Amino acid sequence: MKETLKNKLDVDIEEYKIMEAFNPPNAYKAIQTEQNIGLMLPCNVIVYKKSGGVFVSAILPTVIMGTINNKNLQTIAENIENKLKKAIDGV
Repeated sequence: MKETLKNKLDVDIEEYKIMEAFNPPNAYKAIQTEQNIGLMLPCNVIVYKKSGGVFVSAILPTVIMGTINNKNLQTIAENIENKLKKAIDGV
């Protein structure tokens, strides 16, 4: 994002990356459960520098997928969220 903003807007920011967390088996389950869930896939994870520190953050799948009233989808979201939390906690 830093390079893009510099090239397009000639502005400087600290390092900022937007990454996509995508797990094909979970995506398949989610789409089979709720066709419109593709609007919310993949889950974004951001990594950025600020004031000398590095921060990692992700949207909570249970929150975003909770906007769709589908109990089966919520179970899938919980599984995805647990995996994201483990990955972020391991950084």
